[in-house]
This record gives sequence, C-alpha cells and structure tokens, in this order.
Amino acid sequence: MKLTTTFATLAALLPFALGQSAEWGQCGGIGWTGPTTCVSGTVCTVLNPYFSQCLPGSSSSAPPTTTTSSSSPTSTAPTSTATGLNKLAQAAGKKYFGTATDNSELTNKAYTAILDNKSEFGQLTAANSMKWDATEPSRGDFTFSSGDQIANLAKANGQLLRGHNCVWYNQLPSWVSSGGFSAAQLTSVIQTHCSTLLTHYKGQAYAWDVVNEPFNDDGTWRSDVFYNTLGTSYVQIALEAARAADPGAKLYINEYNIEYTGAKATALLSLAKSLLAAGVPLDGIGFQCHFIVGQVPTSLQTVMQQFTALGLEVAITELDIRMTLPATNALLAQQETDYENVVKACMNVKGCVGITVWDFTDEYSWVPGTFSGQGEACPWNQNLQKKPAYSGITAAL
Repeated sequence: MKLTTTFATLAALLPFALGQSAEWGQCGGIGWTGPTTCVSGTVCTVLNPYFSQCLPGSSSSAPPTTTTSSSSPTSTAPTSTATGLNKLAQAAGKKYFGTATDNSELTNKAYTAILDNKSEFGQLTAANSMKWDATEPSRGDFTFSSGDQIANLAKANGQLLRGHNCVWYNQLPSWVSSGGFSAAQLTSVIQTHCSTLLTHYKGQAYAWDVVNEPFNDDGTWRSDVFYNTLGTSYVQIALEAARAADPGAKLYINEYNIEYTGAKATALLSLAKSLLAAGVPLDGIGFQCHFIVGQVPTSLQTVMQQFTALGLEVAITELDIRMTLPATNALLAQQETDYENVVKACMNVKGCVGITVWDFTDEYSWVPGTFSGQGEACPWNQNLQKKPAYSGITAAL
C-alpha cells in the first residue's frame, strides 16, 4: 500500500516536473517556446532579452520577460552573473576581459546584445577585417570599411580595441606572397602597409599584433615571403613602421604554442631580448592559448613571467579550449577547470594585462571548420547560453 501511494504521488508530480526547466536550463527569452518556470531551488533569471536561465536561488513560478535553448549537457555553472567578466577582471587589476568578433556576426541581435555589454567585454578584436587581405587586397588599394565597423562599435561601447594584425604569413594577398619583390621592395611594402594601417586607426587601438606567428613549433623561423626575402629583419621593419605610425599603441608579437616550455617559447624569448637590446620598439607578447580540454599546459604562468621579466607586458589574445565532440558533462566540467586555470595564470602575473576569448560563442567559433570532429570551445554555447566554462572564468577572476 505504501509503495502504491509513492508511485501514485510520483505520477501526479511528473507532469509538473516535466513542465519546468532544470537547474541551469533555459526558461525564457524572445522566441523561447519551452518551459518558463524552474525546478525548486532555482529562479528564472533574465540574462538578456533573448535568454533567461534557471539559476540557484529561491524558486519562482513567474515567467521571465524574455530568452534560447542549449544543446550542451548540464553541469555546474555560474552562481552569479550580475557582475560580468570585464568588471571582474578590472576589479582584480586587469585592463580588460575581451572577445574577438567578426562583421558577419553583427547582424545577430541576440549576439550583439551580449557583445555590446561592457560589463562582460571591455575589449574587442577584429578577427579578420584588419588583416592584410582585408585591408590591402591589391597594392596601394586600402579599404577599411569592415575594420571600421568593429572599431566604431568598440568606440560606441566604450571598449578597448586590439588591432590584429600587420604582418602574417597567412591571409596574405597573392600580390604580396608571390610578388617576387627584392629586399628593398618588400621592405617598402611592409612599411607602407603597417604605416597606413596603424595611421588609419591611430589613437583608437590599445595594442596591435604587429607580427603574427613568426616561428615554427621547433623554434625555427617560419618560411614565408617575409623571412625568405628579408631574414629576421622583417620583424624590426614592421615594428619600427608601426611605432612611427601610432606612437601611443602597444606593439606586440603574437604567437601560439609558446605557452609550453620548449623550443618555440625559447626562440621567441631570444628574439624579444635581441629586439629590446637593439632598441627596437616592442611592448608586449600575445599568448594565443588555443588549447584542448584536459591538455592545458602547467607552464603558462612561468613562460609569461619570463617575458614580463624583460619589462614587456603579456596578454592572452585568442583563448579557446576545444574538445572532441560530442560534449559530455565530464568534458564540460574539465573545460570549466581548464578555463579557470588559464585565467588564473594571467591573474597571477602582474604584467598580464588582459584576456581575450576568440569569440565568446560556439556559434561563431573557428574550431569546427579547422579541426574535424572538435568544437564546444567557447564559454557560451551556440545558443548564446553560458556554459560551465563561464563559471571557471569567474572563479579565477
């Protein structure tokens, strides 16, 4: 009889439970057609006009005014969303917490509602529209309309701007890569490009990735048109042209896989020392930090400190942490820990000025298109819902 009563009670409660969103689930927003109440112990909290989420707190049966669904498994998530990543970073003494973005994404109003929130993001990087192929597609033919859109957005939002980039072997127009230039001619090409680019954005950019990815993983110089024609001197040429064009901007060399102690980090450290000794303008080193879940290096903080010991500042410039799909609760939990550890490394280094995620949502992540079968690399999922990774970042900040 007791057993029958228990089953009857559960049966009666089941429809009610199924009509509620679970903890961390979506419970409202523009276009949302799912449950608008939360399970006991959580409250439906409006995060933006397009998304409300069941967060820990007093239960509420009142539907939110607005919000999008998640395809990610459930796991731990932030206990507080009121402050925002940038506010937390600045409160901890950092200059910014920022994100990359791209022009095609700016028509998504749900996306820009988050992007424009200075509490979350105090800095923007144009993912593609300031690169060489976008700004000087043919020699002397400069176009800045796409870059200006992002620069103007940052200005309107009161966000810092990081310029990305002047000299890189990739996304390079064929007129540069296959131009057959002499050393003198290529020197002029670099000077003209960097000077024109930084002059156009003079006073707008906090920093520029002047030279991007100059090394191979084994610490040798990357073979490209710049190194093959000019040797290592192309780095100095670009940095000096950048300084002359915008003396107020911080000038960076930006690289990946220098987060690990080894040949590549050593090569860049040696280059930085030689440039500084020669009086070449260099202000910072960018650590891209494109990591894999469960494989975040423990040496990140140590390597950062090696560069700050030279008087340089450092920044995490392109952070994402990808996983092999499909996502699981275990992978998301590890990703949360990984994000926390990466951000902690920056927090523990006084000269680490800020952190930039390489777009904040899986909807626009570069990862799936580059690494087959991998994804879920960002702190927000493809439906603009915060993942456990967000909690890891807030915990570190």
